[in-house]
Amino acid sequence: MDYGSCEYLVPCGKDKYISKNELLLHLKTYNIYYEGQNLQLRHREEEGELIVEGLLNISWGLRRPIRLQMQDDNQRIRPPPSSSSWHSGCNLGAHGLVVKPSTLPDIQVTDVDATMNTEGTISSTGAARLQPEEPPQLLRTRSDVGVRRRGSARTPSEQRRIRRHRFSINGHFYNHKTSVFTPAYGSVTNVRINSTMTTPQVLKLLLNKFKIENSAEEFALYIVHTSGEKQKLRATDYPLIARILQGPCEQVSKVFLMEKDQVEEVTYDVAQYIKFEMPVLRSFIQKLEEEEDREVKKLMRKYSILRLMIEQRLEEISEGPARL
Repeated sequence: MDYGSCEYLVPCGKDKYISKNELLLHLKTYNIYYEGQNLQLRHREEEGELIVEGLLNISWGLRRPIRLQMQDDNQRIRPPPSSSSWHSGCNLGAHGLVVKPSTLPDIQVTDVDATMNTEGTISSTGAARLQPEEPPQLLRTRSDVGVRRRGSARTPSEQRRIRRHRFSINGHFYNHKTSVFTPAYGSVTNVRINSTMTTPQVLKLLLNKFKIENSAEEFALYIVHTSGEKQKLRATDYPLIARILQGPCEQVSKVFLMEKDQVEEVTYDVAQYIKFEMPVLRSFIQKLEEEEDREVKKLMRKYSILRLMIEQRLEEISEGPARL
C-alpha cells in the first residue's frame, strides 16, 4: 500500500478532522500489527476522498436480552409437507435442478401427540426413511430455502440440528425456544464497514447481520479502555476511523455494543482512580478533605483581616467630623 503524504483533512466526527498524512500513518501501524490476518484494512480514493474499509471487531456488552427474528425479511413461511415440498421425495439433479419422483409418495399420518414423542415416517417407493417435519414455522436464514449438495447424505440427527439451529452468535444457536437471549459479555463479532459509515449505520448493519429485532436506537457503541475509561461514539462519528486512531491493540481498548440507558461515560480523570482498592481511595478522599480544610481556613483568615481593615477605616472616617 502507498502511505505517501498528503495535506488535506479527513473528517472523523462533527467539527473534528485529521490530516490524511497522519491518518495514513496510523493505518500503516494498524496493518503492521495485523499483518497476515483478515483484520488488515485497505484504502482507496474515490473522487479525491480517502476511503478505508475492512473488518471491525465489536464486543458484546449487553446487560439485557435481545430478540432474534424468526425469518429473513424476504423469506416466505414454509408450507406444510406436501408432495411438492423439498422434504417429500424431491431430489436434485446434476445441476441443482429439482427432479420430481416418478410416483407420488405415500404419506403416513400420525397422531399429533405421538409425533411429539416419536419419529414419524415419510416414505416413498425406493426412498430412504426421513425425519418428520416440525409444525410450520417462520424460518430465519436463506439456508432454509435452498439445498446444498454434499458428498454424503446427512444423518437424521444432522438434519434435525440444521433445521433447528440456523445461526450462531458466539456459540448461541437460534431456535424458537431461545429467540430471546443475552450474548456472552465480552464475546467478539465483526462487521465489514468503511470509513464513511457513521455510528448509526454501523449499528444497523450489525443488527441486520444477526437478524436482531431490537431497534438500533436502543444501543450505542463505546470505546472501552482497560483503565476503565468509556467514550461513547456520537452519531456523527466514524467508528472505523475511531478504531484506527485508538490503535490496533484490543488489550488497550475495545469497541463495545452496549445499551444507551445502561452505561455512563467515564472520563480519563475519573478512570485513573477506578482500579484502586477502597482503602487507597479512602486515603485519597482524606487527603483531599484535609487540603480542603486548609484552603477554607486560609480564606477565612484572609477575609477576617480584610474585615478588620475595613472596620478600622470606617471608624477613622466616623471620628474625623467629630473632632472638627
